[in-house]
Amino acid sequence: MKNAVINARIESDLKVDVELILKNLGLSATQAINIFYQQIKYHNGIPFEIKIPNEETQKVIEESRKGINVEDFSFDELKRK
Repeated sequence: MKNAVINARIESDLKVDVELILKNLGLSATQAINIFYQQIKYHNGIPFEIKIPNEETQKVIEESRKGINVEDFSFDELKRK
């Protein structure tokens, strides 16, 4: 099969973070992109939902990033809940 080249621009920090995750998964960026493209073809679209969170969810996400209203608990406590 003939190969094609894709050029894409992404944020440097995102590239570093994602490549570390892919390395831990034993995948190269090329392999991950191929998997993504195969899934787009299989689903005839993006293989996951893309949407903007509602206002309440956005607020909770922002609070959690700032450490507001975040609780610490052990795994045992989580199992009991």
